[in-house]
Amino acid sequence: MLRRDLLRAGATAGVVAGAGCLGGDDGPAFREGFEDGLGDWESGAAIGPEVDLAAFEWEVDTTSDEAAAGERSLRIWNEGDYDDGVTWVVHPVPVTAGQAYTATVTAQLWSESESFNTLRDAVMRLGPEPPEVETDFPHPGVNTSALGQTPYGGLREPLWLADGWREYTFEWTTPELSSETLYLAVGTAVIWEGDATHYVDELTVTLEPR
Repeated sequence: MLRRDLLRAGATAGVVAGAGCLGGDDGPAFREGFEDGLGDWESGAAIGPEVDLAAFEWEVDTTSDEAAAGERSLRIWNEGDYDDGVTWVVHPVPVTAGQAYTATVTAQLWSESESFNTLRDAVMRLGPEPPEVETDFPHPGVNTSALGQTPYGGLREPLWLADGWREYTFEWTTPELSSETLYLAVGTAVIWEGDATHYVDELTVTLEPR
């Protein structure tokens, strides 16, 4: 099976400042703590073809309600009436064209409580294009850390696994990149009926040349 197919087939694999592209060997290439608001982050959403996107309610903003570090975080809210839908934010990350990397992406995500029911999945993606539809993120249970070289990196893993903040991370073995920009996206995907709010903080992207 091709690496691209693995991303879509459900294969299972086991400090904070404003947005910045830091580079160098001593720290991450990109770091975000949402202390200065959304800045250059852009928001998006998608839902299955049986529902008009305009009928899917969602909100993205920054808030002081919760923070893993500093004073603020990103708030993502979406409704669960359709048992479907995904909401995300995306930001460009500069890279060197012609270079291949081992990329490591880490974020803290907040859930209201621990739950045996999977109400939402965390979705993350780093790739040469920004996401446009839900299938641009990995399928449930996929984390590219164990997949070797793939067209993009990412994960889709359950939220509500802890009361409060929990770290989510993935690695991506990139091909030789043909552009000078990658796109980092993070969000939540609806699994179970019911509205839900989650928070995101302490996003980092580390790039190690290969």
